[in-house]
Amino acid sequence: MVDTASEAPSRRRERVHRLKEFALLAVTLTALIAGAIAWLLGADNVADKCWIAGTVIAIAPAAWWVIDALRRGRMGVDLLAVLSLIGTLLVGEYLAGALISVMLATGQALDAAAERRATKDLRSLLDHAPRTARRRTGDHVEAIPLDDVLADDNLVVGPGEVVPVDGWITSGSAVLDESVLTGEPLAVERRRGEAVRSGIVNAGTAFEMQAHTTADQSTYAGIVRLARDAAAESAPVVRVADRIAAWFLPLALAIAGSAWLFSGSATRAVAVLVVATPCPLLLAAPVAIVSGLSRASRLGVVIRSGGALENLGHATTLVMDKTGTLTTGRPTGTDVLIAPGGDATDVLRLAASADQLSPHVLADAIVQEAKMRGLALTLPTDVAEEAGTGVSATVDGRRVTVGTLSLPDDAPAWARAAHSRAVLDGAAVAWVTVDGDLAGAVLLVDPVRRDASRTLRRLRSAGLNRLVMLTGDRREPAEEIGSVLGLDAVHAEQTPADKVAGVRAERASAVTVMVGDGVNDAPALAAATVGVAMGARGSTATSEAADVVLTTDRLDRLADAMAIARRSRRIAVQSAAVGMGLSLVAMGFAAFGFLPPAAGALLQEGIDVAVILNALRALRGDRNQEILLPDDTEAMLHRFSAEHDELRDQLAILRDTAQLLVGGNLAAAYPALRRVDTFLFGTLLPHEQAEDRELYPALATPLGTAEATATMSRMHAEIDRLARRLRTHLTRADAAGRIDPDQVDDLLACLYGLHALLQLHFVQEEENYFTLAPESDSAPRDR
Repeated sequence: MVDTASEAPSRRRERVHRLKEFALLAVTLTALIAGAIAWLLGADNVADKCWIAGTVIAIAPAAWWVIDALRRGRMGVDLLAVLSLIGTLLVGEYLAGALISVMLATGQALDAAAERRATKDLRSLLDHAPRTARRRTGDHVEAIPLDDVLADDNLVVGPGEVVPVDGWITSGSAVLDESVLTGEPLAVERRRGEAVRSGIVNAGTAFEMQAHTTADQSTYAGIVRLARDAAAESAPVVRVADRIAAWFLPLALAIAGSAWLFSGSATRAVAVLVVATPCPLLLAAPVAIVSGLSRASRLGVVIRSGGALENLGHATTLVMDKTGTLTTGRPTGTDVLIAPGGDATDVLRLAASADQLSPHVLADAIVQEAKMRGLALTLPTDVAEEAGTGVSATVDGRRVTVGTLSLPDDAPAWARAAHSRAVLDGAAVAWVTVDGDLAGAVLLVDPVRRDASRTLRRLRSAGLNRLVMLTGDRREPAEEIGSVLGLDAVHAEQTPADKVAGVRAERASAVTVMVGDGVNDAPALAAATVGVAMGARGSTATSEAADVVLTTDRLDRLADAMAIARRSRRIAVQSAAVGMGLSLVAMGFAAFGFLPPAAGALLQEGIDVAVILNALRALRGDRNQEILLPDDTEAMLHRFSAEHDELRDQLAILRDTAQLLVGGNLAAAYPALRRVDTFLFGTLLPHEQAEDRELYPALATPLGTAEATATMSRMHAEIDRLARRLRTHLTRADAAGRIDPDQVDDLLACLYGLHALLQLHFVQEEENYFTLAPESDSAPRDR
């Protein structure tokens, strides 16, 4: 476990440091202003004393910065500041000393604000861990401290409670939410004798288990230790100034020494040191970094340190969790499969009505699916829910059950096909029975985020050349998503320890970013060069372990953060290089006596102002990379996106009609084909025509060319062609009063082809266009 006893003293030390930085800036600035006022009033002696006081006050902390840097093995450019401060006192250039003092104090305050790293205390990991366990001895159950649990103890885990230690189930079965460890949002059923791990949540009724280990040796305690150890490996980034100091410091000292040696004037040497005072380095990089942090925060991206921003700016490898990162983390219904002669709408309505009172995540998904389709639900009666099986209830006088089911060997062909399809799609199946008869199956999946493909393309164009998935989910759905998104590597069925090892392996060869949203991702985030947490719905533990937190549930903000990081880093380096170049020129003038110390200090201040103004450009975005949408175009995108959701729910009619033809039920297929025609010409084609007429022209300007939507218009033409071909078949069937057998093959080709084409077309429009508009509170569903 993580020791939190030292957190309060740590916070107090941080507050003390901040007060010291503010005090130094306030005192040096007051001394400079007071001296200036005295000088204007003719009190030269008072002015000199004020400026001397400001200079002397700045020497002590500046000297400490040098000593601290040397103690950590870093040769800082702060040494030049100390020498210039002492030099101004020795040669009587007190105004120059006061100016340098203010510049140093300002630079130090900005530098500290930019690079102060937030503490990864991982308190939320501890908050999730149980403090007690229920131990059963005979017929007696007592609550005991977690540390008192021993191997082989019989424990009882109540509904909603966290499994306290690793062990085995000893009662009939248990329904468990394992997302805290695997990231997989779908609850799983574990039966008697199966292993359970600490940290997971009981999503069903109470169950009994036998402890296998103590709490300290269990899975969840190991996760906490992994996160703590990985966090300890992360070191702050060495600032740009110290990297340049390797050559700038000896160069400045050499020029100052040469000026003194050849001119015999110590004032010239001091003037060189004054203009060599590394304020462009002390100010430029921090200002650019702070500006980048500020801009990122406006977009809902919290970057916890300047070091994290810099590392994010030159990362080349991205490691991602699947659930909640590449997928939405919320199961949704994809299709309703029914027994021959059944009604898909009625089956879904009955299932959703029965599930209304269930707390199960899949039940909620079924209810939401029904509501999205506008179905009127009935309040169920005689509701009974059995853990691991599902819900049974009376709905409109019929007994309905919704849940898991083991198909017998003689299961009907449609049910076997539904099970096979669920396996291939990586979907969960909720079987629906009505009055004891198997009536249908609702397929539910965790869909890929709409913005995932576009975001990954943006990340590749930003410089990431390796994209890797690490997930605790099963191999088949993980590899399918990896193939769709074009990932370079997919590693499935990963434990938290496996994830940490995977991240460390990637970090050994490249600057690595890890993105995740579950507690199980916290150790891996801490092990990465930069950890990014999906904080909107992710665990607090993950956010605490991360360097970057996306506060909105949008993956594309990661691409925005990468762009901001690279731009900020580029501006920081540019500002520092330009500022130091100007300082080098000023050093040359000072060495030949053309620039006295006071004038040099003022010139240096001018250079600082120019450098800061340039660094502040990081507050603005790169206009060449931004796509600005007019308000009416954004509203239009939201409207068409909502229509897509409605249309997608009706696409099943194409597949259902094809299945009737495959089954040889031409009599039922005939009216179904008429319903297809009504859907196509009454709903779908008007939608596509409106897109061509309204949306695509509106997108031409933001996207830079009308060609950006040309391929989508070509798809519309193909959709129209297939719809008219189906209408031709319907006209022929109307003339004959039935569908002729010789029409079946072409009808199947048209129906299946149109279904696949529309699925692809919808996804392409959503990824390429609809993701350009920020999601509203009533944002459409991902599929």
